[in-house]
Amino acid sequence: MTQILLIGVGAGTAAALMFAAVTSGVGLSVVLFYLAPLPIMIVAVGWSHWAGLTAAGAAAALIGSAFGIFFFATFLASVGAPAWWLGYLALLGRPLANGGAPQMEWYPPGRLVLWAAAIGAAAVVGALATFGSDEATIRHGLRGALEQILRLQTGAPEDAPSQLPGIPDADRVIAMLVSVLPGAAAVIAAITLTGNLWLAGQIVRLSGRLQRPWPDLNALSFPPLAAALYGALLAAAFLPDVAGLVASVFAATLTVAFAMIGFAVLHTATHHRRGRAVVLSGAYACVAFLIWPVIVMTLVGVAETLFGLRVRLSRRGPPAAGKT
Repeated sequence: MTQILLIGVGAGTAAALMFAAVTSGVGLSVVLFYLAPLPIMIVAVGWSHWAGLTAAGAAAALIGSAFGIFFFATFLASVGAPAWWLGYLALLGRPLANGGAPQMEWYPPGRLVLWAAAIGAAAVVGALATFGSDEATIRHGLRGALEQILRLQTGAPEDAPSQLPGIPDADRVIAMLVSVLPGAAAVIAAITLTGNLWLAGQIVRLSGRLQRPWPDLNALSFPPLAAALYGALLAAAFLPDVAGLVASVFAATLTVAFAMIGFAVLHTATHHRRGRAVVLSGAYACVAFLIWPVIVMTLVGVAETLFGLRVRLSRRGPPAAGKT
C-alpha cells in the first residue's frame, strides 16, 4: 500500500506540473498541458486504480494550493477524475469459463472511446454552465471571454473590442469562434483523453506491467445503441435554447468517435492491398485539413456499427496473386 501511495503521489506531482506549465507561456507548455492526464493513466493502468486515484487527488491538491479552489475543481473535474476513471475501466474484467482454463473478458475498448467522448462533452457543458443557464447568456459570456483574450494578445484597447490589430472584421471572427467553440472544445477534450489512454497503454505495455492484452484499434467497435443515441443527439441539436446547445456538444464528440470506427473500417478494407500506406496517409491528411472527409468517415462508422461492414470485408480475404 505504501508503494501505491508513493507512486500515486509522484505521478500526481508530474501531472500537476504538466498542467501548470501552460502558465509559463512557452509553446511546449501547451503540449505538456494536454499530456497532463498521462501520468495518472499510466499508474492507473500499470499499478492499480488506487494509484490512479491517489495521483488524481495529489495533483488536484497541488493545483489547488498553488492557484486556488477554482483550479482545484477544474483540474479534478476535467483531468484528474476522467483520467482515473478511464484507467479504472481499462483494467475492468471478469473471468469467463470456456470449457477449460478460465479466460478474462476485458472492458471493450469501444466503450472506453465512448466514455472519453461523453466525458469530454460533459466537461465542456459544465464549463458553459458557469456563463449562465440559457443559450443567449452563455454565448454572450463566451463572446466576452474571447474578446478579453484577443485584446490581451493583440494589445487592443478595452473600449474597442471590435478593433483588433491584425484581425480584420474582428466582430465576424469572434462570432464564428463563439459558434464553433463549444463543439470544438469538446472534441479536443475527447481526443485528448483517448490519445492519452492509448499512449499510457503503450508505455505500460513496453514496461511489461500491462495486465490485459492491449486492443487492436482496427477492431474498435461500438454497440448498435450508440448509433441510435448519435441519431437522437443530431436531431436534438436542432432544439432551441440550451437543450440544442448541449445536444450539439455531445453530438460533436460522437461524430469524432464514429469517425474513428470509420478509419478502423478503412484499415480493414485496405489490409493486404497495394498502396495501403498511400491511401491511409492521404485519408488522415484530408481529415486534418478538410471537414467533409470527417463526415464520410463518420457515416462509414455508423454503417459499420449498424451493418457490420468489416465482417463482410474480412470474408473477401486478400486479393489473388497478380491482382490489385
